[in-house]
Order: sequence, then structure tokens, then C-alpha cells
Amino acid sequence: MNTITERKISNHPDLNQLYNEAISLLRKLIAIPSFSGSEQETAAEIENFFIKHQISTIRKYNNVWCYNKFYNPEKPTILLNSHHDTVRPNGQYTLNQFNPIMENEKIYGLGSNDAGASLVSLMAVFTYFYDTENLPFNLCLAATAEEENSGENGIKSILNDFKPIAFAIVGEPTGMHMAIAEMGSMVIDCISKGRSGHAARAEGDNAIYKAIKDIEWFSQHKFPIEDNLPVPVKMTVTQINAGLQHNIIPGECSFTVDIRFDHNYTPREILNVIINHTMCTFNVRPNILSPSNIDLLHPLVVNGLNLGRKTYLSPTSSDQGWLDMPSVKMGPGDSARSHTADEFILIDEIEEGITIYIRLLESIFEKTT
Repeated sequence: MNTITERKISNHPDLNQLYNEAISLLRKLIAIPSFSGSEQETAAEIENFFIKHQISTIRKYNNVWCYNKFYNPEKPTILLNSHHDTVRPNGQYTLNQFNPIMENEKIYGLGSNDAGASLVSLMAVFTYFYDTENLPFNLCLAATAEEENSGENGIKSILNDFKPIAFAIVGEPTGMHMAIAEMGSMVIDCISKGRSGHAARAEGDNAIYKAIKDIEWFSQHKFPIEDNLPVPVKMTVTQINAGLQHNIIPGECSFTVDIRFDHNYTPREILNVIINHTMCTFNVRPNILSPSNIDLLHPLVVNGLNLGRKTYLSPTSSDQGWLDMPSVKMGPGDSARSHTADEFILIDEIEEGITIYIRLLESIFEKTT
């Protein structure tokens, strides 16, 4: 590939070497269990990768980050971020989730698609540009923890440790298209109260029946929005629990609601609507993720469109919700594969991801030279 950095410098790593290193690193990370909150070993493996490339890193908890060799505080800094924690595997796996087998041009394993491929691709891209003296921007690569559980020791614990960031690319599986807006996320734990009694004598007040009425409301309610615009709030009941045994009318039924929302409604407005339409009491879990977006005329978006990338509104949430600067979510893989059994990533997707990331950053380079 005839890149601008090839024309200006000669000490950048070979792209084929970076492809191979990224694939090798991904397989190592898959083989190491890294459930949210327990990413010590994958953080160490990421540090080792940079040590081999003679790149100094900073570590706090299980977050690892670094800056380009010729960092200049007078230049804007682009954050390249993705996470190295994973969810726990579901019970439908037929393969060993920690065995990164390569078969039919695929790499299988937990976290391969979400978001290991994005992480190793961004690390490869950072390494590619690390020694470049004449970049018009700085790069900060951050491999972060506790994304899957929005944990206290994830990216939000180090935001104040970063040098000033102008904008960010957050690596998540998007087919290398650009999510220019992302739904916020809020979770509430609800309790419907009744009164226990003997089922045979129809005594008591069945809390399950009360919960059913509220659950029906959560499934049916539509928040007002202008015609032809995306649904602003999506509420989904994802867990429910009630009952001690078959012959006791339950006096309490608990259920959990996952809520996704855009900029049209604040969390407070959503909660007020819930209060006014349901009988249950509820607690809001901490760590509400805010919706995020970026201006369509931002250079990152414009250059991405010029490279044939598409834009879309993402229905899922990520660490993008913690960032207070413009950002896009963009990475190799398919979001539909995330959290599924026998998760995989295509090798070609990793190579394409690295190439497009580099071309995107070089397009910014070209605009300023």
C-alpha cells in the first residue's frame, strides 16, 4: 500500500508483520480468561507486546495506555481505545472458549469479535505510527478493562489521567463502519409487592400478577418522538424472580429492566414516566452510560465517508458513553456475533481493520500537510 507515511519515513513496521503480530496477540489474549474485573493477565500480555516494540506504557488497575514517541503537547491527541475484558461464556458453546483455534480463515474464542479484534488492530495501528516524527497529531492507545460490566476500574477511572484528548476512535465490532451516535444505557431493578398466602385457599395478594401488569407496560409503552425518527427509548425486561414454593402465593416479585435511550430523553425524564405508569418500586443501578454522538462534519467522519465507510446509529452501548469528547465507534467484526456461542472473527476482517484505520488516520495527515 502506497501510504503517506511510506513516502515520508522509512522506519515504520511492515504491514504484513503487523497483521501477523495482531493475529498472534489476539490468540494469546483469547487463551487467557479475562472476565470483567479479572483482567490482570491480559493486561500483562498487552504490556509485553509493547515492551517487545520498545514502547513505554502506563498502567492503572488493569488499564494500559501509551503515547506516540514524538508526543507534542502543542498538537491535538487522538485516543484509540478498546477493551480486553470479556463477558462470561454462555452455556451453548460447543468449542473451548479459551482455545483460539484457526479454521476456515476464522479465529474462534471468547472475546475474539468483542472486542479483541478491534483492540489488536488498534494496537497494530498505534505501533505503525509510533516512530513517526512529523505527525500532525498525537496518538494515545488505551487498552481498558471492565467495559462489559461498566466497572468502576475501567476507562472512567483513568480519564483524568489522560493528557488532553481532541477526539476518539472506540474499537467495537461495526464492520469498520462508523457509529456516529450511540444509545445511552440504564438498568433498573424493580420490586412488585403483594402479600403471601396459601395457594389452595386463594389467600394473599399475588405479586407476580402485579408484576405482569407492569412488565406489559414496559413492553408496550412508546415514548413520543417525531415521525420517521428512530425510537428514542427502548425498555426490555431481562430478568424476573419470584416464589418460594408451589403452594405459597408470592408476596414479592423482582424483575430487571434494561433501558436504552438517545438524546431526546434524559434519565430523569424516563424515570418520571416509569413512576407515573407503574405500581412497582425500583432502584437505579449506578454507572448510567450517556448517549454519545459526533458532528457529521467532523473531519474524522468526513474522511471516513470519503473512504467508503457508512455511518449509523448504534443501538448498543460501550465505553464511548464515558467519553466527554467527540468520538466514533468503529472496528472489525460483526456486533451480532458478540456474546454468542462459538464467537469468531475472520482473519480478513482484522487485516481490513488495520488497513482502514491506517488510511483513516493518514487522510487526516493529508488534510494537514
